[in-house]
Amino acid sequence: MSNESRIDIRKVTKLFGGAKAVNEVDLTIEGGAYCCMIGPSGCGKTTLLRMIAGHETPSSGTISIGGQDVTALKTGSRGTALMFQNYALFPHMSLTDNVGFSLKVRGFSADQRRTAAREMLDRVQLLHLADRVPSELSGGQQQRVALARALITNPKVLLLDEPLSALDEFLRLRMRVELKRLQSELGITFVHVTHTQPEAIALADQVVVMDHGVVEQAASPREIYNRPHSPYVARFMGGQNVLGGKVEKLDGNVAVIAGPDGTRYDLTDAAGLKAGDAVKFSVRRDRIDLSDARSEARNATSGKVINIEYQGTFVKVSLDTGLREEFIVYMDDADYFAAPKEVGQEVRATWQPCLNHFLRGTNDSAGMPHE
Repeated sequence: MSNESRIDIRKVTKLFGGAKAVNEVDLTIEGGAYCCMIGPSGCGKTTLLRMIAGHETPSSGTISIGGQDVTALKTGSRGTALMFQNYALFPHMSLTDNVGFSLKVRGFSADQRRTAAREMLDRVQLLHLADRVPSELSGGQQQRVALARALITNPKVLLLDEPLSALDEFLRLRMRVELKRLQSELGITFVHVTHTQPEAIALADQVVVMDHGVVEQAASPREIYNRPHSPYVARFMGGQNVLGGKVEKLDGNVAVIAGPDGTRYDLTDAAGLKAGDAVKFSVRRDRIDLSDARSEARNATSGKVINIEYQGTFVKVSLDTGLREEFIVYMDDADYFAAPKEVGQEVRATWQPCLNHFLRGTNDSAGMPHE
């Protein structure tokens, strides 16, 4: 990891009127990492990105890049480049002139600009279209031009504001590969704002989950997905059911949890808990077995099938267990079609106690968009 492109954000707050769009954020993004910031609309992720870029100034706190305090520096002096969501290409200019425009502003000669721009277009595999204008390109090609234009200044940090949101699913998947390839080749820090969970999981070395202006959890994709910090992160990132109850008794580091419907669960990671404590925990949806048999076993729940969705490699089965939230099971498609379920059918979901993950964070919101 390169210290030259490491980002240190310390106690950063941004006020718009009396509202805190970002609230005392502490975050380190290692140099050379691919970081994805994710959260619902209005959570502060784009505001934080714009403060790193210099398009917004923190109300308090500091931002450093490569050990240099850039909090008050102008946009062009901090070693960052921002790729806008709408690409903002000049419609009357060729791709070469679009990509080389920032070098023109910096006083480079026409020959220098043309050479550098064509080298960058070659890197994003668009050199053969160098003399075309943006209207003659597809959406994915326009995005590559915007990417080349952002990279031509050789920034320490590339900032991307939902760069794939305007593309169809096929192009999004292709451009994900391109972004990861470029980041690996260049070795610089990428900070990528997205609202799409699979995108963050696929691209990032570090995922930053935000809510109401604060960082709820910052960790590797695997840690975020498998060991969410709070009910909010578990719900927002998907792939987990959130359950709760009170500690009925303790047996060493194992707590027996009594759910509101009388169901019992074993929580193996119970350090620090005591009898009577209210707890939340999660269980991965793809590690659950469904059967028609009734059982009083622990780490199980019964419910009525209310929805079935075929997802290709798995089938999503939603259950009404009588609690506030649907209980969702991802069944392997071969297992499902060997014993199909029907809407209205009563089933029993069971899983291993080691899959119960204690959610130590207190944020219990549903992870829905908020403004």
